Amino acid sequence: VAMLAVTGFVQVELFGPAPGCEAATLKCQTDAFWQIWNSHPQYIAAGLIMITFIEAVSGIAATSGRESGDRAPGDFGLDPLGYLKGDPEKAARLQAQEIANGRLAMWAAAGLIGQGCSNHLGGVEALTQSLNDNMF
Repeated sequence: VAMLAVTGFVQVELFGPAPGCEAATLKCQTDAFWQIWNSHPQYIAAGLIMITFIEAVSGIAATSGRESGDRAPGDFGLDPLGYLKGDPEKAARLQAQEIANGRLAMWAAAGLIGQGCSNHLGGVEALTQSLNDNMF
């Protein structure tokens, strides 16, 4: 989820809002969120209700699966391309890479949100401004 969040932050800044979401015109995703909140708060409320429902259902399934021993934490059985079939060592390596990349994406998402709240710049805009300000 964090990887998708970072991709969404950068996508909005580089290419503009998603089609049908013209209420958000700012490049900084945190400011665009507040634009949508001010113009259409029902979208945010509907999203929160949907996320709550999905988390409740998946949380019950994940907890009961861990208690019965049918699945490990984080194992939702999602492997549409069959990467985990075959060599167990390769599957373990891929799972470790997924955890590491997910943790890095969580830090990236937190950084984008934090800097967006502090200086109201998008991630790419803040990076280019920083590089330009610190050139010799």
